[in-house]
Amino acid sequence: MYFNKYHYNEKNIVLFVLFILPIVAYLFFASGVNGFTKLPTITPNTADLGNWQSLDGQKVSLNGKVTILGFMGTELLKNRGNLFNLNQKIYQRYHEFKDVQFVMICPTGTEKDAKKVVDALGAFTDVAQWRFVFAPTEEINAYYSQLKLVEKLDENSGTPKVYIIDKKRNLRGRKLVKDAKEGYSTFHPAELSNEMLDDFKVILYEYRAALKKNNNATRKI
Repeated sequence: MYFNKYHYNEKNIVLFVLFILPIVAYLFFASGVNGFTKLPTITPNTADLGNWQSLDGQKVSLNGKVTILGFMGTELLKNRGNLFNLNQKIYQRYHEFKDVQFVMICPTGTEKDAKKVVDALGAFTDVAQWRFVFAPTEEINAYYSQLKLVEKLDENSGTPKVYIIDKKRNLRGRKLVKDAKEGYSTFHPAELSNEMLDDFKVILYEYRAALKKNNNATRKI
């Protein structure tokens, strides 16, 4: 009788290790390192885009949208691989959410290059949430300055990093001393898959939780 009881308990332990523990571990890691905490505000109330011309002629605004904001610079085609990384790691997961948009600010004169990039992405992706807007480099530099970021744009008025802007135009990121992060490098796919994906999930969770609390039946996120 003692042997049977011991054997039964041992069997339960084996089943737990083989089946239950992996599921618990998956749920823990899938929730992201931030654990659905609130993502800090780096720069509040950033400026909107005004009347800058977009590639498709439609007005682009940051109001009421969760925006991934990028600055492509004059060497758009040379750095197009960064956009493909962002497309694969983040955009394709969330482009169906109507409250999410990916806005790339480009210098005036790069419209044809942007069109080539959009056409290339469109060969395997629904590009409806990709938005390209154009402005003179001096206006782009001024706009970037009001974001009050530590890193500056390069000599081409671009950066490989992208930034998370919430629906109220607050720039969000990490403020921890050992893990501070204002933006996310599109040059490194691993950073997009880990830090950025974790933080983006936190932003989306904030809005989902708010919608659930308000019993909003017409949620978009």
